[in-house]
Amino acid sequence: MEIKNSIALVTGANRGLGRHFAAELLNRGAAKVYAAARNPSAVDLPGVVPIRLDITDPASVAEAAATASDVTLLVNNAGISTHARLSDGDLDDIRREMETHYFGTLGVSRAFAPKLAGNGGGAIVNVLSVLSWAHFPDYGGYSAAKAAELALTNVLRQELAPSGIDVTALHVGYMDTDMADYVDASNKVDPAGVAAAALDAVQARLPEVLADDASRRTRSALSGGLELLYPHLLASETA
Repeated sequence: MEIKNSIALVTGANRGLGRHFAAELLNRGAAKVYAAARNPSAVDLPGVVPIRLDITDPASVAEAAATASDVTLLVNNAGISTHARLSDGDLDDIRREMETHYFGTLGVSRAFAPKLAGNGGGAIVNVLSVLSWAHFPDYGGYSAAKAAELALTNVLRQELAPSGIDVTALHVGYMDTDMADYVDASNKVDPAGVAAAALDAVQARLPEVLADDASRRTRSALSGGLELLYPHLLASETA
């Protein structure tokens, strides 16, 4: 779809990758950019339209969809990372991960899909992760939720295609945002470049974006055995 003159809504747009998405949309000539956040007063990017949206609250989602009914591009970016382990982590944290990444993304997509269809079609971008494919203990809850979000992305792409709605999956590893402030800078990529790559893919109607080396390596490893995804685990078992 054409980014110029589109009307976009970005969830979690008050900081990090979401803020970069909103800025890049403005740079590319979007006619209107709704910057959604649980606290819209936290949105400080000039030129956007702040809007309240808690993606885990169905009433908030319905209100946002009614307010921003002119949307043609939806970016499902809002997320959390609790670092909950599956074997002994807090179940409430694991549920929060699933409520946010899976049910939250699904709820927002279901609310806005009829709006996009009614506006002549458009696109949805779901911000996923390398952890949609490869799963590790310190990210147990996050990995499970992102894997579920990948599944819903692949299904919605097929279900919404007849309505003229493209669905793009964005995969990326660590980005230079506050969510990954504990990670060494050499292992992080610029979120501005990630947002630009994702919008290039939307423009080209591509179903998938591999935004960094980590996502490209992980994607290619899926065609091999488990030893490519979990070499440390299998090495310890055969030692």
